[in-house]
Amino acid sequence: MAVTKTVTGAMPYEKDGNVVRWDVEVKYEDGEEDTYFTSSFSNSVDSIDPNGEEVFEEKAKGDWTLAEITALVSTDRWDRVFALQYDSVITNPPVVPVADTSFKLPTA
Repeated sequence: MAVTKTVTGAMPYEKDGNVVRWDVEVKYEDGEEDTYFTSSFSNSVDSIDPNGEEVFEEKAKGDWTLAEITALVSTDRWDRVFALQYDSVITNPPVVPVADTSFKLPTA
């Protein structure tokens, strides 16, 4: 199964009837049955960045499409983090020590 990314939540913050910030959550999934793994990431996106540059046009929340909200979120970093998580949990999980319950303490 290929990695799937699904926007599972989006919360608009409004000012004067227009969205000025979105909080967006994306769920990542990969694998099936024993290799299934999921993780969620979230991010806030303001309409104006710290340098005063417009990130998105402010408009009413009802005028937004799922595609527009999804496009706001840069997932490059999340893609790398998810790949590392999947690798460390599914592909190359840590070796768990096994207790030897039959061990007998030496007498000398």
